[in-house]
Amino acid sequence: MRPNSARLNDGPRLGVFSRRLMELANIEEILGTDRMIFRPDPAQARGLDAIIGWGHKPTARVARQYAKAHRLPYWAVEDGFLRSVDLGPACPPLSLVVDKCGIYYDASCPSALEELLAASSADDALASSGLIERSQRCRERIVEARLSKYNHTTDEIPTELLEAKRPIVLVVDQTWGDASVELGQCNPRRFTEMLAAACAENPDATVFLKTHPDTIAGKERGHFTGQPLPAGVRVLASAVNPLAVLSVVDRIYVCTSQLGFEALLLEKPVTCFGIPFYAGWGLTDDRSVCKRRTRSRTVDELVAAALILYPRYVHPLFGERVDVEEIIEHLALQRRRFRENRGRIFCFGISVWKRPFVRRYLRAPGNDIRFFGSPKALEAKLDSRPTRLLTWGSRGHDKLAELARRRNLTLLRMEDGFIRSVGLGSDLTAPGSLVVDARGIYYDPREPSDLETLLETRGFSPAELARAQRLRERIVESGISKYNSVPDRTFETRARDSQTVVLVPGQVEDDASVILGSPVVRSNWALLEAVRALRPEAHIIYKPHPDVVSGNRRGRLLAVDNPPFDELVMDVPIGRCLAVADEVHTMTSLVGFEALLRGKRVVTHGQPFYAGYGLTEDRAPLARRKRRLRLDELVAGTLLIYPRYYHFPSLAFCTAEEMLTEMEIQRSQGKNRHRLPWLLRRGYYLAILAREIVHARH
Repeated sequence: MRPNSARLNDGPRLGVFSRRLMELANIEEILGTDRMIFRPDPAQARGLDAIIGWGHKPTARVARQYAKAHRLPYWAVEDGFLRSVDLGPACPPLSLVVDKCGIYYDASCPSALEELLAASSADDALASSGLIERSQRCRERIVEARLSKYNHTTDEIPTELLEAKRPIVLVVDQTWGDASVELGQCNPRRFTEMLAAACAENPDATVFLKTHPDTIAGKERGHFTGQPLPAGVRVLASAVNPLAVLSVVDRIYVCTSQLGFEALLLEKPVTCFGIPFYAGWGLTDDRSVCKRRTRSRTVDELVAAALILYPRYVHPLFGERVDVEEIIEHLALQRRRFRENRGRIFCFGISVWKRPFVRRYLRAPGNDIRFFGSPKALEAKLDSRPTRLLTWGSRGHDKLAELARRRNLTLLRMEDGFIRSVGLGSDLTAPGSLVVDARGIYYDPREPSDLETLLETRGFSPAELARAQRLRERIVESGISKYNSVPDRTFETRARDSQTVVLVPGQVEDDASVILGSPVVRSNWALLEAVRALRPEAHIIYKPHPDVVSGNRRGRLLAVDNPPFDELVMDVPIGRCLAVADEVHTMTSLVGFEALLRGKRVVTHGQPFYAGYGLTEDRAPLARRKRRLRLDELVAGTLLIYPRYYHFPSLAFCTAEEMLTEMEIQRSQGKNRHRLPWLLRRGYYLAILAREIVHARH
């Protein structure tokens, strides 16, 4: 997406000497220009507005020298404080800072961040009450979701912290040669002094030394690597979420680490032996002084400067510039899915072609996903470690359900979601949404599912209902459905002006939702006959299921004399059919739900997930569903809360709204961006099978 291409064309002309920076995802959008020259020669200097490079690190030396030689401004680019989900170049930053006068970790000279915080009252950009309110909300959300610069670690607090004698003091090590250490007026000796001070000043505390994640991974050495530690100091060397650790810490000592800033978000006492960006504003106990910093700031003013005004953010899926709140919610969503997926999950009944995307939907740092061909093979791998079982759908897996009951294990059921794809699942199109249900599955009314439970019991906030209304209106406007494989075209029914138009969506007759969810009417022909009996004068439009039309599934009606419908429609999007219909009759089809979104009358002849809440006329009522729902409560539960959405181009979990945008992009391009060409599918099957064999062996 490039909504601001005109602005990019008018942006500054920049010289770049770092190939990594030049090729960084969304760098043009972040800088507001597409006029970048890689390694400009001296003759090109007069046409440049600035030179950009990675901060003040040694890797940017050539860029700084060129800028100085040609009297050009040097702009320092660095990762922001809410960078990404994971580490490294495979996970590009969602935030960058572009500093035109310094860089935040260099205390030898002012940075743009320091200037924001040090501004006089007349120039104080942080004085806005609206900005401070935003800052407070951002801080509360960051603390609630436990967000940090990187967000791939687990939330589990290490046992040694939970069992330690209080108070707990945390001393933070950093990697050797980190630019923020030297430029933050620190050296290796200061780390030794910091640890000694922490022990001397807190004689009754348990002192922990936290090593850096790169040191844990063996990539970098720390300042205490290989050194003997004072008696009683314990090492915390597990890769765990920083805010989870800080939640049980009583005091923290840092040189220049960002953990000091994150501790301030939790209102923990912070002692600084260097001069990080957050020191010198009256919020920290400073053992080094920056004479330029004379003004006091609140934590929320610091957050407003460091997280709202200073960095630039890009949408994690579509690349356009956004505010920090969107990045916070994106990272919070990733962490929430990681928590849901943590641990070990053994899967059975997942066909080979589905396994790669199932792995994506079950992704969590450090979890263990395995696939098995039989319940017996699965049980052979069970041991005392906590394990959940997962299967696709609800049919044919009685042995797995029995195993779960016998071993007291949770059985999860997975199925396609309600906004699925551009293209059919039967054509091997990966789904944009799935559901994972720990009670049952939404289309099996024999027992309550997670969806039914939340629709029966959960309260919905005004914000959720407003979001559901916006989503519902957008779905109707865009015409997005579960499958979006039919090119858009206009449709005019042959009904007379005075006739009631009834739409009857066909279904796959051997589908579990029909077999389990429609106890009386169980075939498309029987449904059409029932509708004709109820609406003898109506104009009945019959639209077969896309999988049936494609020939992939069962349910096609053969040509017969005097069919119980008036009009057969196959190559028209369902939204166009719903637009001309007055009412919809269905067994359990999702089309009934889509009709409710459009304010249509819906008659159910089975027991779909949306029936029984006072929004439909039910011919086979389900007695246990007693709650009366408003439409947007149904939408909130069904589309916002129950499913999981996954954006394959960016390999990240996403929201319903973002999936809708992705569907619109795919539909406008006439293709699914995560679907293999037909000729590659056989090789795809073989490659997946080979990989799963390797996984099974390990």
